[in-house]
Amino acid sequence: MRISDLTFCAALKSLSVWAALAAAGLVASGDTSALAQEAGHRVAVIDVAYIFKNHPGIQNEVKKVEDELKTFDAELTAKREELQKSVAMMKEYKPGSPEYTAAEEEVAGMESKLRLDMARKRKELSDAEAKIYYENYSRIAAGVKFLANHYKINLVLRYNSEEMNLEQGESVIRGVMKSIVYHDESLDMTKGVMQYLDQTLRVAEGAKPQAQGQPAAR
Repeated sequence: MRISDLTFCAALKSLSVWAALAAAGLVASGDTSALAQEAGHRVAVIDVAYIFKNHPGIQNEVKKVEDELKTFDAELTAKREELQKSVAMMKEYKPGSPEYTAAEEEVAGMESKLRLDMARKRKELSDAEAKIYYENYSRIAAGVKFLANHYKINLVLRYNSEEMNLEQGESVIRGVMKSIVYHDESLDMTKGVMQYLDQTLRVAEGAKPQAQGQPAAR
């Protein structure tokens, strides 16, 4: 069976996320389409990396984390400059003097706090990014499952659609190591899953609580 992008688009266009999830059970019990009636094993492929790199919703989520990291890096630079000034002031005192000792302790405290703040923030942002990939991969997997159930697909393989670039050694290595050497393009459900992801992200965004005083979207 050949599965075209248009077939996936048409199926998803006619179903909301909630209707699609409900339909998944209905299809399993009595779909009369020619696609569902065909016998034999069916295989499809999906480029998960392409979805993560190109889906606007995922990219927007990642950008928020990256922007927060840039803001933190700017704050970190300012704190480092402040630390350097304190180090310079410390050198004006005579080593061993009460003033020098006090300044030395202040610098050590600032340096320790800076390291701790940096470690905490890096961990926070790393966890935030991991959550983005975890949640969206779960949505992708749900989309694959829905389409596979709907079209009676027995196996969905992950593949890499990236073209090899002879001028980039890593690209060539990735190309040589591809698990799937050839597939019929009509078996690619990547775009269909991206549309499924569009709907689930819209639903997830709409379910977020509104900020105080902000009217709900209509």
